[in-house]
Amino acid sequence: MTALPLSGVTVVSVEQAVAAPFATRQLADLGARVIKVERPEGGDFARRYDTTVHGQSSYFVWLNRSKESVTLDLKSPAGREVLEELLARADVFVQNLAPGAANRLGMDAASLQQRHLSLIPCTVSGYGTSGPWADRKAYDLLVQCQTGLVSLTGTPEETARVGVSIADIAAGMYAYSGILTALYTRATTGVARAVEVSLFEALAEWMSQPAYYTRHGGTQPPRIGTQHATIAPYGAYTAADGKQVLFSIQNEREWTALCERFLARPELADDPRFATGPDRVAHRDELNAIITERFRRSGSGEAMKLLDEAGIANAGVNDVREFVQHPVLAGRNRWHEVGIPGAVVPALRPPADLAGIETRMDPVPAVGEHTERVLAELGLSAARIEGLRADGVI
Repeated sequence: MTALPLSGVTVVSVEQAVAAPFATRQLADLGARVIKVERPEGGDFARRYDTTVHGQSSYFVWLNRSKESVTLDLKSPAGREVLEELLARADVFVQNLAPGAANRLGMDAASLQQRHLSLIPCTVSGYGTSGPWADRKAYDLLVQCQTGLVSLTGTPEETARVGVSIADIAAGMYAYSGILTALYTRATTGVARAVEVSLFEALAEWMSQPAYYTRHGGTQPPRIGTQHATIAPYGAYTAADGKQVLFSIQNEREWTALCERFLARPELADDPRFATGPDRVAHRDELNAIITERFRRSGSGEAMKLLDEAGIANAGVNDVREFVQHPVLAGRNRWHEVGIPGAVVPALRPPADLAGIETRMDPVPAVGEHTERVLAELGLSAARIEGLRADGVI
């Protein structure tokens, strides 16, 4: 079997919730050994977000496969001593502790690099480790609000959060790519560089288009539900059977095809109200009335078939159950069974396929499942391990 790309790389992570675990799980998918350090009393608090997956948290199952769980009380000198021994053998250290906690424990990037010259520290914070908001706590929805994302999401009457932890996911992705870049840099130059990512700055990058639009256009894009703020027609319409169908017009050829082959009103292609993209946006309400009336005459299946024949991208608006049963996931063999404590569940394979490489999808660990084995690898005697357990350190 071909070795996984990150085989031989050891990651130690003092992580919790979503952002850092998402980054390290992707490293584990590629073969890195990820040693997840958890609290002796209950572990990562994301384990208790819900109990829907055979008694396990849906968040934790998603984010923590293929990792080894070690419990350590990092507030105790003995716990920090064991962590130092782990870091002495590690390539990467990831943490997303509360503001100031890493500094108090001596686990900030600058301190770590003085003690471990080849270690790549990665810090995932809310608003950065410097600046006016360095000491503020940040959770996903708070960052959605601070970046203005919530003001763009929802209907004209009401704002809405994005339905997944998008700020955490953005930060996790940048932490993952930053760590890969740092590993490459160390391999080619010998220099281990620290990585820092904040939830706010990760999501700020994703907000750049509306920021440009607002700064240079004078007003921000409107909040209009499933409609696109700056392209029309581009949105969801309810068919005769009650299912919504979303379609998008990207150019004048598609606009003409929509008028001729779906709306059956070819004269609209040259109507001055709808002649260009900006014209269609300016007259969105009139255009939507025409399209809505047409959808009322066809079921969703017929409407999508006609749009397909016209060469216009479209999709039914699925619920989550329909997504889970999607034919593309089944047809491309994207589901793979993964063990969790007490059960086996289907999990999606990582989205980036590497030719000739079968990604790693090992079990989700129980709290502290690997503590004794990992500590024994460090050379700790059975008596010392038992003593640490008796003292509540592990």
